[in-house]
Amino acid sequence: MVRYGFQHTRKRYEILLFYQIFSYIYVIRPLNRMETPAYSIKHLRVIRINEGEALDFIDDIAVEEPLEIRVSYGMNEKKSISVTMRTPGNDAELAAGFLFTEGIIWQREHISAVSHSDSDCSRNAENEITVELAEDFTPQLMNAERNFYTTSSCGVCGKGSIQSIRTVSLFQHRERKALSADATWLCRLPQVLRSAQNNFSTTGGIHASGIFDLNGELLALREDVGRHNALDKLIGYALLEGWLPLDDKILVLSGRASFELIQKAAMAGITFVAAIGAPSSLAVDLAREFDMSLIGFLKESRFNIYHQGERHRIEF
Repeated sequence: MVRYGFQHTRKRYEILLFYQIFSYIYVIRPLNRMETPAYSIKHLRVIRINEGEALDFIDDIAVEEPLEIRVSYGMNEKKSISVTMRTPGNDAELAAGFLFTEGIIWQREHISAVSHSDSDCSRNAENEITVELAEDFTPQLMNAERNFYTTSSCGVCGKGSIQSIRTVSLFQHRERKALSADATWLCRLPQVLRSAQNNFSTTGGIHASGIFDLNGELLALREDVGRHNALDKLIGYALLEGWLPLDDKILVLSGRASFELIQKAAMAGITFVAAIGAPSSLAVDLAREFDMSLIGFLKESRFNIYHQGERHRIEF
């Protein structure tokens, strides 16, 4: 029997060793967390081919598992809203952010409690979460016309109709704040974001969304195998912390900017989005429609401005 010890100055960890026919998987689980323990990285034994030589290698891969999001409201009314493929962790924020960006709720007071399932199966419990809504609140479930399953790469794919893709931001008609951003520190944001991505640095296969202030300071970051999940987690955190609207902040996306990500940003009142990757044509159209500044291909020394908000200024 092989035993592994792991020590940390702040938290205790357990390492579970699973034997498979051709590989070992080590799962590291933090204990004594406020939410149900979750794991986000697996250590997998693989064969690496390098210059014609085969070597045993322990690779770190991002965990992807389903999360069923349910709502409980009224006289014991319960409804399953969606199943999304996500990286476990920050599930309460993901559920809250999802409900908010889908227009089902529109303020944190609509949430009474968020909890994982009390299922006898621990794996099922970790992958089911229920948002209990305030007694006097009726959710806008017509805004959630989804099929039962959505992938980690696309949250739009499960929509029930083209019309249901569009959601209306609570902050759409709010007077825009004048924002000024310096091109020099804008170009530093990708490195700041990458440096704070613990899971990406380990696996190389996970997305991140980060909120920055106008001094270029990173205020919050969330990671997930799904781009839209990472942003939902971030917006959920901001919702629960009472930060919304984020109209004086800059959202940085670790990958491309899709229509859905721009829409979710608009739902949170974000008016300035910078993507390290490319934007899609619909993302640019939506940014123009909402007069949101949209930057793409943000690198150490360059970026493209696809739309600059009327009250925004980028200094060179």
